[in-house]
Amino acid sequence: MFIGKRKTSMLATLVFYLSLLAGAAILVMLFGSFLGLWEPIDGFIYYRRSFEYIGYVVVGLSVATLGFLLSKRYLIGKRKALISLVIGLGILYPTIKSAVTETVSYPPIHDITTDTVNPPEFIALTDPRPGSRNTLDYFGKGERQDWYPSRQLEAFPDIKPIMSSLSPNEAYARALTVGRSMGWEIIGADPANHRFEGTATTPVFRFVDDTVVVVTPNGTGSRIDIRSVSRVGVGDIGVNAIRIREFITRFNG
Repeated sequence: MFIGKRKTSMLATLVFYLSLLAGAAILVMLFGSFLGLWEPIDGFIYYRRSFEYIGYVVVGLSVATLGFLLSKRYLIGKRKALISLVIGLGILYPTIKSAVTETVSYPPIHDITTDTVNPPEFIALTDPRPGSRNTLDYFGKGERQDWYPSRQLEAFPDIKPIMSSLSPNEAYARALTVGRSMGWEIIGADPANHRFEGTATTPVFRFVDDTVVVVTPNGTGSRIDIRSVSRVGVGDIGVNAIRIREFITRFNG
């Protein structure tokens, strides 16, 4: 039984503000490129190298503080310690998610296309592009001719051309609408040749990827091919494949 005036725990207050600082640091890493602090790849590297360390420290300090406060009933600060713990667990969310769900492994490729034999080529977008470290040359050509397409086909067997009953003109107009609806910045729209290029920017880290869509006649209908290429990084963690899948879903929807 405790009798007397309760005091605020300085330890809980310190851990609380440290957790707020840690959360702010993570947000800066995630969105620093949007603020112009660094290139997207730099923010990604900072985050991947540090988020677990920061999260474990915050969680450890929060748990230790809670244990201390439970043994010192005259101290106030359990709510701050709980908030700190929630922040720490939030920072560790990617680690927790990977531990409780099946981890998807993506091959180290960053150039995905619906046609690995004759991939759509870029015309309006040329090397070098701002911030790019990868070229627009398809990796299916040259010394990696067999390796690169086979890795894509193995990892993403569902990435195939869209076969549509729409005429090339109709399919082009629909494809252009889909690209814009996905937030792409359209570049080099060419209605006469039924093709357009664009750039897609990821909401986190602000990575810029390049896209091209080409529509060709197919009997009385049309065929639509899409290609999406990362400007930086050996792999793309599945982003380009996910983008093409979304495009196909929206086009067919």
